[in-house]
Amino acid sequence: MSLPHRLTCAFVAMLLTAAVHAQAPSAPRELDRVIAVVNTDIITANELAMRQRTVEQQLRRQRIDLPPPDVLRRQVLERLIMDRALAQAARDQGLRVDDAQLDRALARIAEQNRLTPSQLRTQIERDGMNYVRFREDIRDEILVSRLREREVDAKVVISEADVDAWLADQGTAEPSAVEYNLSQILLRIPEGASPEQIERQRLRAEEVVRQAQRGAEFARLAAAFSDAPDAMSGGAIGFRPADRLPQLYVDAVATLKPGEVTPPLRSPNGFHILKLVDRRASVPGKIGSEPVVQTRARHILIRPSELVPEGEVMRRLRDLRDRVRGGADFAELARQYSSDGSAGRGGDLGWVYPGDTVPDFERAMAALQPGQVSDPVRTEFGVHLIQVLERRTDSASPERVRQAARQALRERRIEEALQDWLRQVRDRAYVEYRDQ
Repeated sequence: MSLPHRLTCAFVAMLLTAAVHAQAPSAPRELDRVIAVVNTDIITANELAMRQRTVEQQLRRQRIDLPPPDVLRRQVLERLIMDRALAQAARDQGLRVDDAQLDRALARIAEQNRLTPSQLRTQIERDGMNYVRFREDIRDEILVSRLREREVDAKVVISEADVDAWLADQGTAEPSAVEYNLSQILLRIPEGASPEQIERQRLRAEEVVRQAQRGAEFARLAAAFSDAPDAMSGGAIGFRPADRLPQLYVDAVATLKPGEVTPPLRSPNGFHILKLVDRRASVPGKIGSEPVVQTRARHILIRPSELVPEGEVMRRLRDLRDRVRGGADFAELARQYSSDGSAGRGGDLGWVYPGDTVPDFERAMAALQPGQVSDPVRTEFGVHLIQVLERRTDSASPERVRQAARQALRERRIEEALQDWLRQVRDRAYVEYRDQ
């Protein structure tokens, strides 16, 4: 059973980080004003200023140099516009999150942070956040997640002919077991853009590449220029297997050395600029007709957040590890502390094939003997404690091989479809700028 896929677009940041609107208590407050209209909603100057302070804090935590204030302000405003457009699109399609559903989501957030709902509210307000705004941001996160599932994930269909073609390519191509650690900058082109608009973006993309080649920090350039959802994370995509990346990306970085940057790459969505951070060999064990080793494992997952930073998560998981090694029931601890969907099963992931989990998880799991418990393991999903229960050798059935092929194709196409969908939502939104 595979781990859940990470969220993207409006849910690119973790819930607490995305919802924070910290306000400096001592700063003088000017009379608020409308600076943008998005369909039937508005964005105010105070709201933009609070979100910009939050983004600045986020970038500093990641040790990313801040872009000039006016550049960052423009980028943050565009993020707010996209968030509003997505939330309104969800509501226009009849999607709703009632107060009972929202309360359950907030209770889960509180539980993951070892707080009661009332303690969570107290903590949020103590940190200078507006709790009503926090609730509504969480509601919007849930709405957009449901909309993305309906408009992107559910519409990506992989046919049997697609699977046949993928398997044929795998059979004739050289074995590929490469993972790429990439960062990206996307300069989006609106739907129906004129040749002049396209040329302006091309020249802009070439200037970004020149700055990167002259030594400008790529993460800072992403924060300043990128239209991708991960811009405020420095454009970091992280390690991905080659068959989970768009073919455009794989072809462009195949001959790069770590640290090098591609020229602008044209796609239907705009111009992409990629930086190859690193490459490495994938975990061995490609699923095919040969016997493969399966592992039955379970885990406890805790996600770092604004309320529980990574250092505290590591401390908690080391404490849980010591308790398990001292005789505590791993399954019971997973039910109590894990934020993964497997918590109700005691963290049990069932029989896992090679490639079912993300590489960092798989490497740590492969190093364990049955009965052993790992040290805390970082992945893109959070921090895990892993226990291996048993192993067996089995041959992957033809159905299993086709399932793996279908999943690889699906992930690649969802990534491509997601960018196209975001562009369409933004292009269809009525936006009026009133910022002087």
